[in-house]
Amino acid sequence: MKAIIIDDEQHCSESLRLLIEQETPQVEVLAEANDPFQGLGLVTAHQPDLLFLDVEMPHMSGFELLAQLKDLSFETIFTTAYDEFAVKAFKYNAIDYLLKPISEEELSQAVNKAGQKLKSDDYQFKFHAMLNQMGHGKESEGKISLPTMEGLEFVKVQDIIRCQSDSNYTELTLGSGRKVVVSKTLKEIQELLPDRTFVRVHHSHVINLNHITRYQRGAGGVLIMDNGDHVNVSRSRKEAFLRSL
Repeated sequence: MKAIIIDDEQHCSESLRLLIEQETPQVEVLAEANDPFQGLGLVTAHQPDLLFLDVEMPHMSGFELLAQLKDLSFETIFTTAYDEFAVKAFKYNAIDYLLKPISEEELSQAVNKAGQKLKSDDYQFKFHAMLNQMGHGKESEGKISLPTMEGLEFVKVQDIIRCQSDSNYTELTLGSGRKVVVSKTLKEIQELLPDRTFVRVHHSHVINLNHITRYQRGAGGVLIMDNGDHVNVSRSRKEAFLRSL
């Protein structure tokens, strides 16, 4: 695996490079950067398989750096001295992290795990979910990426009217009338979307508040969306929905 190290402390990046050379011969370090802006350029230029990325850096955090990249076709291992950041990053099981000072055993485990993840097409979706939940994702640019049978499809958040569960799949209805079927559960899709706009109103439905034209009272009630679709609100979610509205 080709790797890049980005850490604002030079002694940290150098010691990590030496540790990688000693303990993980399957990894080749292509370059190191002690400045996040320089690091962005290195990632774009070298297209690595693996990125060792410090969380806390001046001017740009590791999360903010990732949000600047359009293509996340690599695996990332965060390196951090702060437990709070590591836990936050790991919350959605999107990535791995190493707590400084880094041990040989933890490095080997993280690299092996990264190698397995690179064989899967799932890591990019999880990455975007994590970044969106932390406020650094495509949602800030108005788009999210969705894994379909053909690959990744980028959709404008504002165009999504509703999301409907279908077992382990989710069907998204867009403003154009087009429907996109995604091989993810409704819960996973909801994690990608901004919670100030998208609300779970039923066990099988998440709706975009901006596309509601009418709410009809009832036991739970019925929503009429601006494309004419009717969506039931469950009794158990009615109170929370009305608060969101």
